[in-house]
Amino acid sequence: MTFRSRPVNRTLGVNNRRSTMSTNLSELPKDLPRPVDDGAASHLQGMKLPKIALMATNGATVDLGGIPGRFVLYVYPMTGRPGVPLPDGWDGIPGARGCTPQSCSFRDHYSELKSLNASVFGLSTQTTDYQKEARDRLHLPFELLSDSGYRLKQLVRLPTFSVADMELYKRLALIVEHGQIRKVFYPVFPPDKNAADVVTWLRQNAQLGAAGDAPQAART
Repeated sequence: MTFRSRPVNRTLGVNNRRSTMSTNLSELPKDLPRPVDDGAASHLQGMKLPKIALMATNGATVDLGGIPGRFVLYVYPMTGRPGVPLPDGWDGIPGARGCTPQSCSFRDHYSELKSLNASVFGLSTQTTDYQKEARDRLHLPFELLSDSGYRLKQLVRLPTFSVADMELYKRLALIVEHGQIRKVFYPVFPPDKNAADVVTWLRQNAQLGAAGDAPQAART
């Protein structure tokens, strides 16, 4: 797919041209294009996560490769903000739309995931300050991790796509136990069902064990 470069709002990380697509971020538009499995995540299952320090929205530094126990890492392109236009043509990119519904689904299933001894983290390329706004606005009971330096692209080849002068991660979810990826959900569609699919898989396949919790720091 060819993407046309347009002026970018560097502060918010979005296109200056107002998108004509639906901007109700909590709802998925009808007839969204379904992403196909392009094989870009087929190498991840069974891989050990590297030791990598990422900043979390609670101010702590999280080493994904060093977290004991089980956790879910859902990776998303970018959350939108109310009143801010999405990049031009966003809804037409398979797998791009739905970061807010995906995050809210993990919020709504958080208690079930904790009962299955799974912690939760979200991850994107946005800055920590950008992510804090989404965490607080959506009342997420877990932290978001910033990989603005594309470390996971470099170290484990997480798949990306480009739009409006931005390189963003493609949507996927990982179930990790003691640093090893046990299950990969890719592509993820629809994104608002991702957390329920994770819960179903854990109930059918996972043995109960300790959850992998991140370091704690005071919320700001």
